Amino acid sequence: MHMRFLFPMIGMAWLAAVNAAPAASTEADFNTALAAAQAAEKDAGTLKNQWTTTEQALAAAKKAAAAGNFDAAVSEAQHAEALAEASIAQAQEQQEAWRAAVVR
Repeated sequence: MHMRFLFPMIGMAWLAAVNAAPAASTEADFNTALAAAQAAEKDAGTLKNQWTTTEQALAAAKKAAAAGNFDAAVSEAQHAEALAEASIAQAQEQQEAWRAAVVR
């Protein structure tokens, strides 16, 4: 296929995806997102680097789910997972960074 035809097709597909109405989140979506966030938070705890902001996001996710707002609950759970993953990355980076600070 020629490139002059391929790029407009990709553009139209992207535009259709962006304009598509997002599906409403369900309780099952929330449970999946919450499990992923809690697993990441557990891993962060293993590294002794849990962030309080992660706990706040998890609490907000549970509160939104209890209110039946699963879109917000999934969003908060995904945010909590991202925070937990960032805390894991920080812990792993700091495990190696101290070597650069040691005077030789």
